[in-house]
Amino acid sequence: MTLKYAIIGCGRIADNHIASAIENELDIVGFCDLNIEKVKAKIDKHQLTSKVNVYTDYIELIENERPDLVAICTESGNHGKIAINCLDRGCHLIIEKPITLSLEEADDIINKAKEKNLKVSACHQNRFNKSLQKIREALIQERFGRLLHGTAHIRWNREKEYYNQAPWRGTWEQDGGALMNQCIHNIDLLRWMMGNDIEEVIGMTDNLKHPYIEAEDLGMALIKFSNGSYGMIEGTTNVYPNNLEETLYIFGEKGTVKAGGKSVNIIEEWNFADSNDDPEMIKATYKENPPNVYGFGHTPLYADVIDAINNNREPYVSAVDGRRALELVLAIYESAAKGKAISLPMRRGSTNDFKKVGWNQ
Repeated sequence: MTLKYAIIGCGRIADNHIASAIENELDIVGFCDLNIEKVKAKIDKHQLTSKVNVYTDYIELIENERPDLVAICTESGNHGKIAINCLDRGCHLIIEKPITLSLEEADDIINKAKEKNLKVSACHQNRFNKSLQKIREALIQERFGRLLHGTAHIRWNREKEYYNQAPWRGTWEQDGGALMNQCIHNIDLLRWMMGNDIEEVIGMTDNLKHPYIEAEDLGMALIKFSNGSYGMIEGTTNVYPNNLEETLYIFGEKGTVKAGGKSVNIIEEWNFADSNDDPEMIKATYKENPPNVYGFGHTPLYADVIDAINNNREPYVSAVDGRRALELVLAIYESAAKGKAISLPMRRGSTNDFKKVGWNQ
C-alpha cells in the first residue's frame, strides 16, 4: 500500500524531505506553510503542480487529506505542538532535528505515539551515511574492544545573512544556538556510538561573533559515559570563511576510526588490531560526496520509516533517540549556565530556561 504523505513547513530543509518522498514513491497529497509563496515554490521546483494541495493551516491539511505520514519541518520551537496534534489525528511522523526544544514535549510525543501505536522518527539522517554505517558495524562486532573516548567536532560558518533569512534562528524560544541547530547531528552520533547512557556533562558556551542572536555560537563539552568512556564536543559557527569540517573520532583499546568531510561522510582513518580489512580499501569504498552538509541520509531514513510503518516496528532513528540528542545539548546549556557538572538523566529542561543568559557581561 502506498502511503499518503504531507509536509508541514517549506523552508530550507524541506527540499531534502520532498526529494526523499518522491524517491520512495510516497503519495504526496499536501504542503503547508504560513508563507504561501514558499509552498508554491517547492511544488514548482519538484514538478508536483498537479498532485499537491496547498495549505496555510496544518490542522486543515491533516483533516482534509488524511495523510499516513507527515514530515514536520517548521521552526524547532513548534515541533512539539504540531507533533501532538498530528499524532492525535492518526499520523506517523518524521520530525526534523531537534525533535523539540523541551524534554517534556519530547516525552509527550514518545508517550502519545506509544498510546496510538504510531511511528515517530527524529530526522538524524547522518546515521545512514555509508561511513557511519561501517563504523557502527565495527562497533557492533566489538572490533574496538573497550571504548576509551570519542570526539565530535563541528567547525562551520554562519553569517548574518543566514539568520536574516528566518528571524526565528538563534532565538531561545524557537531554535537555540550552534549546538542545538548546526551541531546536534554529530552530538547524536557521538552519544549513539559511545553507548548512549551518560553519567555527567560539563559544558561551556559563548557568543563571540553573532551579537544579533540570543543563543551561543560556540559550545564545548566533556562527557562521562556510563560505560567508563569519555566524550568531547567542539561546536562552532565562527569558522572563517566557510564551513570547514564535521568530524567524529572513536578511540578504543583495539581500534581508531575517524569520519570526516563536510558532514562525516568520509572515513579518513581506519585502524584495527584484528587487521580484518584493508584500511585503504575501506577509505576508498565508504565515502560520499554530498552537494551540501545535509548529505544523502534523508532518502534511506524515509525508506526505513516506511518499512517501520508497514512492519509495525520502531524506526532505526526513533523519537527516543531524538530525545537523547536534545537532552545532551540541554545538559551542556545547563552546565554552562550554572558553572557545574550536570548529572543525567534529565527529567525536564527547555531552551526557554536560558532566555536570561547574557553574553560578555
